[in-house]
Amino acid sequence: MRTKKSGMRTSLSWILLAFFVLFVVFPLGLVLYRSVFDVDSGAVTFDYFQQFFAKKYYWTTLVNSFAVTIVATLLSAVIGVPVAYVLRSTRIAGAKWVNVLVVISYLSPPFIGAYAWVQLLGRNGFITKALNGLFGVEFNGIYGFTGIVLVFTLQSFPLVYMYISGALKNLDNSLIEAAESLGSSRFRRMIRLIVPLVTPSLLAALLLVFMRVFSDFGTPMLIGEGYQTMPVLIYNEFMGEVSTNSHFAAALCVIVIVVAMVLFFLQRWLSNRYSYSMTALKPMEQKRVKGMRGVLAHVFIYGILVVALLPQITVIATSFMGTIGGVIYDGTFTLKNYENTLLTKGNEPILNTYLFGIGAIVLVVVIGTLVSYLSARHKTIPTMLLDVLSMFPYIVPGSVLAIAFLYGFSSPPVLLSGTAFIMIVSLAIRRMPYTIRSATAIMGQISPSIEEAALSLGATEVRTFWKITLPMMLPGIVAGAIMSWITVISELSSSIILYTAGTKTLTVAIYTEVIRSNFGNAAAYSTVLTLTSIISLLIFFKLSGKEEVSI
Repeated sequence: MRTKKSGMRTSLSWILLAFFVLFVVFPLGLVLYRSVFDVDSGAVTFDYFQQFFAKKYYWTTLVNSFAVTIVATLLSAVIGVPVAYVLRSTRIAGAKWVNVLVVISYLSPPFIGAYAWVQLLGRNGFITKALNGLFGVEFNGIYGFTGIVLVFTLQSFPLVYMYISGALKNLDNSLIEAAESLGSSRFRRMIRLIVPLVTPSLLAALLLVFMRVFSDFGTPMLIGEGYQTMPVLIYNEFMGEVSTNSHFAAALCVIVIVVAMVLFFLQRWLSNRYSYSMTALKPMEQKRVKGMRGVLAHVFIYGILVVALLPQITVIATSFMGTIGGVIYDGTFTLKNYENTLLTKGNEPILNTYLFGIGAIVLVVVIGTLVSYLSARHKTIPTMLLDVLSMFPYIVPGSVLAIAFLYGFSSPPVLLSGTAFIMIVSLAIRRMPYTIRSATAIMGQISPSIEEAALSLGATEVRTFWKITLPMMLPGIVAGAIMSWITVISELSSSIILYTAGTKTLTVAIYTEVIRSNFGNAAAYSTVLTLTSIISLLIFFKLSGKEEVSI
């Protein structure tokens, strides 16, 4: 017999499912439709895909994307894993602040890192001028493949570090001591014992890095200089100033989605195949290392940290420097850049960023909490579909989702393009999977017997959820919401396609100022975004009671 309780849960499941069908299935379905139907006749055709693979100009962008992504992902692991291991196993002076600063280096969008490295190692960069003057060389800057890989590596290794650091928390130190007693060297223990045990976490981190790099638009657009990647090609085909081809752009989107899905399921398969269950009965201890080894450990950690923080330091420093024509810094101290951005031109990008971010986080928290609750407590066909559909935006790049939204919501009956609402929904949909997974993990730790006891005492299901379940979930939800907020305000890939003059955000403002060569204004905007992210991170530490971020 169907109870009122199950009926209410089922109704809520169908409402949430309708939301994801409208904002995920429907727009992405239109992308697939446009990619395989002829513009004039409406007949099924694969000409757009054939066009991509027939011309070297097009398919080399996919090769370029794989080359950049694979190299940057591997280098991120090469840096991130040793940093996590050294900080977990060795007593480093100021380790608490090192962890915070490593996370801060991850907060800014990659394209800001690209802009900062242009200021340092571009043709007229500070370091470039110094090198050319000292050694009499003609270094032309870090553009193309090398520059893109550098930016992505330094922006992505903190993510690997956070995942591996979290995995090392659950590593039983008695295994390491046993290997040490058998004569295994420190390096051999790391390669043969520790790395295999943290492989599932490493694979999860590498997938996130791969997807982040593969789908990023801003970095290759700013410093690619002819080294074109798939997101740049999609943007040019859909938003090009000279000519556009929306059906060809749709075919490109389908190719990217297929690649992303293959990688996602490959990672899931590898994680299941190489998963280990670890319980830290004797957690790793930080040991004081003396002599040259201790010096080298400190040099390694602080050297990596300084290089990783250089973009943020550069952005903040140059925001207070005067410019000649907006391009060349004259070395003088000034507040003119902030006057140009915060006062003279108004605060619309900043205000929009905060308002859209808050709106997106509200959607993320409300919908994410309900989806995780229903998935854990009400396993039905609608909730299983919810679980699958809610994870799909995790795979789809931001630029692809934005194009899908324009296909689906640029004409009646659902006309949303150009509105703040479509910006908010796109930001929320992109970050929803992280909160759902986090909330689902929390639900797994809450015994159903607690809720059943409240129901047996006469409490309604709504009251039980509101008074018992939600408060128990709240600490994790709040902490996850703050971290989601940091990623939401840094989003560029979807915003650069969806924005209008009235819905410009900070990331879009920074990008457009860089494109216009107004580097002083870009630095001021970037500083505001960086400081907002840092303050948000500090609030996360305060509310969560944590002293580090590990996943």
